[in-house]
Amino acid sequence: MAERVALEELVRLQGERVRGLKQQKASAEQIEEEVSKLLKLKAQLGPDESKQKFVLKTPKETLTGKYGEDSKLIYDLKDQGGELLSLRYDLTVPFARYLAMNKLTNIKRYHIAKVYRRDNPAMTRGRYREFYQCDFDIAGQFDPMIPDAECLKIMCEILSSLHIGDFLVKVNDRRILDGMFAICGVPDSKFRTICSSVDKLDKVSWDEVKNEMVGEKGLAPEVADRIGDYVQQHGGVSLVEQLLQDPKLSQNKQALEGLRDLKLLFEYLTLFGIDDKISFDLSLARGLDYYTGVIYEAVLLQTPAQTGEEPQGVGSVAAGGRYDGLVGMFDPKGRKVPCVGLSIGVERIFSIVEQRLEASEEKVRTTETQVLVASAQKKLLEERLKLVSELWDAGIKAELIYKKNPKLLNQLQYCEEAGIPLVAIIGEQELKDGVIKLRSVASREEVDVRREDLVEEIKRRTSQSLCIC
Repeated sequence: MAERVALEELVRLQGERVRGLKQQKASAEQIEEEVSKLLKLKAQLGPDESKQKFVLKTPKETLTGKYGEDSKLIYDLKDQGGELLSLRYDLTVPFARYLAMNKLTNIKRYHIAKVYRRDNPAMTRGRYREFYQCDFDIAGQFDPMIPDAECLKIMCEILSSLHIGDFLVKVNDRRILDGMFAICGVPDSKFRTICSSVDKLDKVSWDEVKNEMVGEKGLAPEVADRIGDYVQQHGGVSLVEQLLQDPKLSQNKQALEGLRDLKLLFEYLTLFGIDDKISFDLSLARGLDYYTGVIYEAVLLQTPAQTGEEPQGVGSVAAGGRYDGLVGMFDPKGRKVPCVGLSIGVERIFSIVEQRLEASEEKVRTTETQVLVASAQKKLLEERLKLVSELWDAGIKAELIYKKNPKLLNQLQYCEEAGIPLVAIIGEQELKDGVIKLRSVASREEVDVRREDLVEEIKRRTSQSLCIC
């Protein structure tokens, strides 16, 4: 140790000598000689292993060990240097790493980007290997369940505004699940793998899940039966209160914390006016390993076949939860930043919308254009350009056909194909009268509108329209 300290001092002094010579503008030969001495001293010194730092580099994403059994869906790659790299599986882990790299402890953000899964594609169900996700996250140390409630409120607002049908948001807590596994007799080493089995209950029956637990994962049948008594329950805040009185579950510290937080969460959801959209479902497990608290998943509901039947889920369209330990995995000092967030399955929602539009034979709009500027006669390109410029300046989404003398019929057909709702038609007589003929593509009705009133009339007609792009 003393020898190392002496060498460090020699390196420091030699470094000062080199800097001094450079400041004095000494000869290149003299500086080179002293630099050579400095490099030899540094080579003798070698690296100080006690001061090694954990450095995060942009190309890596440390994905292993965060997705449970879903890790098999990660696309593993190798770069030319032999380092193991991966395509990002989701947007949550990269976000956590970003917080750690930049030492951020408080942020609210949304992010839309592609992710990749080595999965079996199912196009009709919106299941792809490359697809977009839209994430919203809140990071920071806050009072319990306030950010969590806001995330659920945002999820409900998004799904309601998309008009894709009735939906239900299932809610649970990883602490309740872990507490339940503990009192049922699941070994600690099997918590995550049994959790993954429970997560399949929205797709297969309890008997199939039990067979997997017992036959494939080596769980005792009586332990699986005890789990079954719990995970087949679902309800509202009354179920939370019921489980708080459960003689076994209420004695588990983790489960008790989770149940108390869920009760508080339901209070906030009631204030937000969305408690009727939420169901406490003990079968919801979310297979990703990084969740630490509240978890949730939104499913679309199909109309019951008969009155009195429960609505059936037709697929998950959004999900999320709390992950308080993930940032600490990337921080050199293990500093934790509590986080909660949600992810919207963009392609999944598009797939559902497309299927419903096809079934109803409703045309999908492929543009946000509100009005096409058209001409009824030849040699009116200049007038079309003037009018489309006026509409653009007024904030109207307008366009025109890129031809000098397009036929009116072709212009009208283009509007029908693209789903443009209005046509502003210029003709020689309209120019003389100071009006524009405004045509509704759907009804084919036409009215003359004074040119100075055209912008307001277009805004009035399009203000209530919904564009599906």
